[in-house]
Amino acid sequence: MTDRPAHLDGGFTCSQAVQVAADPAAPWTPVDPLGPVLGDLRMRGTFYCRAEGTAPWGVEMPALPGCLSFHLVTEGSCLLEVDGETYPLRSGELALVPHGRGHVLRSDASAAIDGRADLLPQEYLGEHYSVLRLDGGGAPARQVCGVVEPERPGAGHLLALLPPVLLVDTADSARGGWLTVLLGMIADEVRQDRPGAEAVVTRLADVIVVQAIRGWMENGVHGPGWLRALRDPQVGRAVARVHREPGAAWTLDRLANEAHMSRSAFAARFTELAGEPALRYVTRWRMHLATVELARGVRIVELARRLGYDSEAAFSRAYKRVVGVPPVTVRSRST
Repeated sequence: MTDRPAHLDGGFTCSQAVQVAADPAAPWTPVDPLGPVLGDLRMRGTFYCRAEGTAPWGVEMPALPGCLSFHLVTEGSCLLEVDGETYPLRSGELALVPHGRGHVLRSDASAAIDGRADLLPQEYLGEHYSVLRLDGGGAPARQVCGVVEPERPGAGHLLALLPPVLLVDTADSARGGWLTVLLGMIADEVRQDRPGAEAVVTRLADVIVVQAIRGWMENGVHGPGWLRALRDPQVGRAVARVHREPGAAWTLDRLANEAHMSRSAFAARFTELAGEPALRYVTRWRMHLATVELARGVRIVELARRLGYDSEAAFSRAYKRVVGVPPVTVRSRST
């Protein structure tokens, strides 16, 4: 490792690695620590569906590795079943199903499954937008459903922490106003079926997905994780600094100094919050940034230099140890 910080070599190009002050000895106050993380959370819609059903009805959503599914209930109610757990959803509520998990939606617990969503007859209003109607003759329900996937590979660093199902608490979110407004706009588009509804609904749905994850980040994460460490008043200073200067020669002493803690106290506190030792996290963060840049076609030798490695070979060994494949494999996929 070199002792020279990455910013002296021109700065790291990832969005997370913000330029540092010209004087490294100047006082430093961390800015919004979650901002750079959210900046990497850009979703690309794979498919959207407006589902209209009258009870009884049931539909299976297939597993889609690498994707995230969401369901916005705009009228009526239904049950969401994921990994043997059942989650009641009412009008105005939102559920995210990350990690590509397959799941089931039913009007009620006794409703039979009509089939798999992608195999059922439906009206296609566009290449990535359809209307699915299931008529059981009973109580009506409407939803906007979708499948999205992250545009940037580095988003997996955040998405991996999400629970099996993320439910948005309408009472909590209503205080901020965003869910009520956005759901109202989507419900209005669905109800009136106005020209251009596909474009409006899909874009609003993407915003809601990111907002839901943002709220989850702000309101706390259960169990160890780097987000807990980032929010800690002391340890968070060190984590944010690593995010800004991933190529610096980080040692446990230097990290503890950033946090204004003793070496032993910092090491114990970091592991307690993040669930892994501090220097292991530093390496994983570097590999996270490297994955993003490799997907953009950045040369491996350039990444090795910017991330503080003495040679391309040293960087490649570290990358394969953490990610499981050599960096040349990831870069070749982008060319």
